[in-house]
Amino acid sequence: MRRAICILLLAALAACAPLMAPPGPDAASPVLSKESFAAADRAVLPVRAWSPKGDVKAVIVALHGFNDYSNFFATPGEFLAADGIAAYAYDQRGFGGSPNRGVWPGFRAYVEDLKAFVKEVRASHPGTPLYLLGESMGGAVAMAALTGSHPPDIAGVILAAPAVWGRETMPFYQTWALWIAAHTLPWLEVTGRGFKIMASDNIEMLRALGRDKKVIKSTRIDTIYGLVNLMDAALQSSSRLNVPALILYGEKDAIIPRKSTYQMLKSLPAQAREKIMVAFYENGYHMLLRDLQAKTVWRDIAAWIDNPAAALPSGADGRARVVLNGK
Repeated sequence: MRRAICILLLAALAACAPLMAPPGPDAASPVLSKESFAAADRAVLPVRAWSPKGDVKAVIVALHGFNDYSNFFATPGEFLAADGIAAYAYDQRGFGGSPNRGVWPGFRAYVEDLKAFVKEVRASHPGTPLYLLGESMGGAVAMAALTGSHPPDIAGVILAAPAVWGRETMPFYQTWALWIAAHTLPWLEVTGRGFKIMASDNIEMLRALGRDKKVIKSTRIDTIYGLVNLMDAALQSSSRLNVPALILYGEKDAIIPRKSTYQMLKSLPAQAREKIMVAFYENGYHMLLRDLQAKTVWRDIAAWIDNPAAALPSGADGRARVVLNGK
């Protein structure tokens, strides 16, 4: 009887396995156009771009966060373009106007899309330094891509509040509850209502996101499960991150716990420390690029691209040293 019950339970779990929408087989070479990126499996991902009026001194490929889309970089993209920095952003699979909205494709799909996208952007700007910028989930994708096989050819990476809340920094009951929910009720959709978590102090911007139909408001449990798998990979990859990097973190971030960020920083390889700059913003929230003090962050990004060895205009790098050394 026990064996029969176990078999029935396993069958029920298998029937409710997390849903995924992985890429199809490669069917063509990736193609980047003005408004879209056609991946190797012919999935079409919407693209936004911001170009300087004059010479281009650097290029950024920007990756949005969870439930967001490429429009997240609109205002910083315009600001950086005025400083001679071109920027490209695309809707990652399952988000914005991309296929299979709301369904997780597996983090390896995000990594492969990024590598292909960078290759196409580089072909459009030969000889120009190219940087990755990842916000939250986008930062996790960038970290996984840069520490895996055949990493994209870049000059450096900017990680804004990277999503590194891996399972090793979560309470066991959270990981158990998520696994059970993802394998029994994967279709269940949840929202962040009722948690009273502030993602930013820019209330007007948050209200605009609430009205934006391309921003996902309710999320499948199995998609959250997929995100945690990605955050696991990002946190584990931090010990192999060996490229010039600017890591940005808001001390009022209520989304990615400080413990997880400190664990990631502690894991960075010793040989890479000299080319990695960490910046802490005392009044910064999770959405650093869109907070009320966002221009301060944009200026720091532009300054770091100009001279990665110089102190940041805001002094946030000095703040990070004080906080981390005093910990």
